[in-house]
Amino acid sequence: MSSYLCPSPSLRHQDAVLTLALALRSACPDSLWVVIAPFDVALTDDTVLIPDIVVARADDLTDRDLPTAPVLAIEVLSPSTRRFDLMTKRSRYESAGTPSYWVIDPLEPSLTAWDLDEHGVYAEVAHAVGDQPFNADQPFPISVVPARLVTRR
Repeated sequence: MSSYLCPSPSLRHQDAVLTLALALRSACPDSLWVVIAPFDVALTDDTVLIPDIVVARADDLTDRDLPTAPVLAIEVLSPSTRRFDLMTKRSRYESAGTPSYWVIDPLEPSLTAWDLDEHGVYAEVAHAVGDQPFNADQPFPISVVPARLVTRR
């Protein structure tokens, strides 16, 4: 029997997740909820993903999972998951109709954001690097500066 082990996220990865989740939670309206991993997002019967951060409608959440597409899924890149986050997960969220998908690279640091266009296809709406602010309108107004997501290293 073989098994696949994925290393735990780095300190820089975890710092970015925590810092961004706290900022999102403080700006989040009552109708939405910010949840950090591990928390299942069941897009279909055979597709369950675990984003680093998910923003969902409060009414859509159960105690165990989110059984529908979130309004925003966020991944913080790690060397072991980079390709999966940028290709497979992005494609699955797009197919499920997730309005927004963000990817944070804590090493650069940068934030790339995609929103669904009128054809249901992700279009890049921002790529902020270092001290450049990303001013999001979706799913609620918030400004994120990638360099500030990694505060300790």
